[in-house]
Amino acid sequence: MKTHFVIQVTEGFEKTLPDNIPYWKDLIFDKSLAVESFYPAFDKFFNYYHLKCWITKEYQPKDKTWSSEEIAAELNLQYRIILQDDYTLPSDFLQRLRSLPHIAEASAIEVVEAEIPKHTFSIQASYSPKKAADLIYLQYAQLLTKGLPAIRIAVLDTGVNMNHQELAGKITKPADFVNIKGLDTTDFIGDVTDYDDVPEDEVGHGTHVSGIIAAKGINMDEGVCPHCNIMPIRVLASMRNGQKIVGAGIIDNINTGIKWAVDNGADIINMSLGIKHSGGGLPHEDVIKYAISKNVTIVAASGNDGSPEKYYPGALPGVIAVGAVDNSGNVTDFSSYGAEITVVAPGLNIYSSFTNNTYSYASGTSQASPFVCGSIGLMKSYAQQKGKHLSNETIRYILKNTSDKIDNHLRDERAGYGVINLADAFRLLNYFIH
Repeated sequence: MKTHFVIQVTEGFEKTLPDNIPYWKDLIFDKSLAVESFYPAFDKFFNYYHLKCWITKEYQPKDKTWSSEEIAAELNLQYRIILQDDYTLPSDFLQRLRSLPHIAEASAIEVVEAEIPKHTFSIQASYSPKKAADLIYLQYAQLLTKGLPAIRIAVLDTGVNMNHQELAGKITKPADFVNIKGLDTTDFIGDVTDYDDVPEDEVGHGTHVSGIIAAKGINMDEGVCPHCNIMPIRVLASMRNGQKIVGAGIIDNINTGIKWAVDNGADIINMSLGIKHSGGGLPHEDVIKYAISKNVTIVAASGNDGSPEKYYPGALPGVIAVGAVDNSGNVTDFSSYGAEITVVAPGLNIYSSFTNNTYSYASGTSQASPFVCGSIGLMKSYAQQKGKHLSNETIRYILKNTSDKIDNHLRDERAGYGVINLADAFRLLNYFIH
């Protein structure tokens, strides 16, 4: 049983559609905006099945009209169809929907899972002899900058512990896009139906990631860029899957979170999550294309099953896909490599902030990704201090040419261009901005 569909109309046809179609999120709060008619062939199809629906826009433009970047990413062509009641639909419904004139693509909204690495609760850290910071030469970069509050790093995840002492004063523009109303929520834990600006983290994953990026260093090491601001965007709820707790959400709501982050000033987006491709268009493809066109840097975990399985958005062009290494710089067994790995970073037994103002250890490419994300935050901050702005192309060039290779090859399938080296990265960065 599905209650929402996302469709894309053919280019140009959107100009013939009603002008008063609301953004789907606005409709949820105000049903007076409801539009129930789309175009004749579509309306006839739904009437045949005795289905009542609301027609909404999947995205809203940043400004009053669609920008050239939004149009290039085809965001203006996408609509969300919300069924007004619960129906048991015939098995060929989607196939028939796709065959309608002017429908370029149609898919049912589904709940997808993103594994949450196991956390080990701890009150006080016992650090390994060689810290993650040493492995990536973080101290060198932090002599030059510890980041700027003007650099906003969006963390699309399970939310954040809003009152954690390590993140106090660093949170800006929080948002919660989790809404699974109408789907089976039996196995979910906690908040699954509210849109608001309180993305409280119920399982700790997003808080752990955020601490790696920007913690103050009260009861843990400072984050990689402790003076940057965190924009926590909750796109994953918590769900039981057997003995495990996984992050779960709706791809299209994650997409909405990505666009919201871009339109609200994110400089970098960290996505320590990965979705498998199960048919139709590639997950997040259009909205990631939009983000990159706006020079927002996307950093994503490569996955944690140690296989060549592709996880998205890490496997999308332009995304910086990150694998994990241990404290000796060796690629971990769990690090997936289906995405074209850009670089690797520490991801084993990482100590960071957790729920309820506590701390924990965790391992995964989810932990490696924020090390890279925070490093890019430092690079963007330093460039801005010098009156410069870094392009995504420049950032990728620096990472590719300064990371420590694991062998004599330029690039390795599992390690990409190697372990990030911020000492060398900042030397090359200085060359670009002077």
